[in-house]
Amino acid sequence: SSIALRSITMIVFCVLLFVDFAETNIIMTEPYFNFRSIQESMNEILFEEYQFHAICRINGGTLSAHKYLHEHPSELCCLVVDSGFSFTHIVPFYKGRAIKSGIRRLNVGGKLLSNHLKEIISYRQLHVMDETYVINQVKEDVCYVSQQFYKDMKVAQLKGEENTILTDYVLPDFSTIRKGYCKERKDMIWSGKYPSGEQVLRLSNERFAVPEIMFHPSDIGIQEMGIPEAIRCAVESLTPEMQPHMYQNIVLTGGSSLFPGYRDRVFADVRSLSPDEFRVSVTLPENPITHAWTAGSMLSRSPSFSSKHLVTRRQYEEQGQDACESKFDV
Repeated sequence: SSIALRSITMIVFCVLLFVDFAETNIIMTEPYFNFRSIQESMNEILFEEYQFHAICRINGGTLSAHKYLHEHPSELCCLVVDSGFSFTHIVPFYKGRAIKSGIRRLNVGGKLLSNHLKEIISYRQLHVMDETYVINQVKEDVCYVSQQFYKDMKVAQLKGEENTILTDYVLPDFSTIRKGYCKERKDMIWSGKYPSGEQVLRLSNERFAVPEIMFHPSDIGIQEMGIPEAIRCAVESLTPEMQPHMYQNIVLTGGSSLFPGYRDRVFADVRSLSPDEFRVSVTLPENPITHAWTAGSMLSRSPSFSSKHLVTRRQYEEQGQDACESKFDV
């Protein structure tokens, strides 16, 4: 809601950052195809309430594309796969501009994976439906993307030490244990009976079955494409001349891209779905979570930033919402 947004921005700008609004430009990211009413409310808050000198409203994927194309000046195209909290967006870019007709959205993100892991653990072991923060940490610590799903599933069915996927995760009690952790295999008790002071989750196929949802959402009843099929669908919607350039410039961003094995699985699946004569290259930035932020920082220092991306308060006062609508993308 706009009330919550005002409260959050007030704390960030006034309490944490001590912003001098009249002398400050701001880059604000937003989702693709954001509602116009939300965009207009954001413009009003930033210009009329806080009186920022100038604003840039832009998508996180657009920032990532700017950074990638800046680092690869010989390329004109790239395809950004942004696996975020609520959704995964696949967005093709040409010369830094999103090609709207090629954008694909999957209703699969980090929140869905965490919620599904909560349901599995609650059904099999402990009731953790109210422990979103803890289970999200479990997901980040133990889950990985399988390269051979059915082979891993057979290993996960083995008993005792033969099951190399099995791991025990010690839950935090926020007293003596501040953060959960995985037990070393040498310290695991294979009977599963630990001292009463420890709460331990025993995880096996959950480790790779949960991230597999990103590649096969139909596994849990979501009738949508997986990420590799969505990449192919996005590329095939473009002109034939662009398609080989998109396949060889795929950029992965967002928190879910940090799963071990994610980049290799995307590459393998896209390679199997794409024409043999096309080269496939998949890039995973050093920090996919902050990649858009670092891209925005880089963009703000470029000579053309003010003229190409900013709307000043003076322009807003003269032209109103039209100034922002004509300048900002998607």
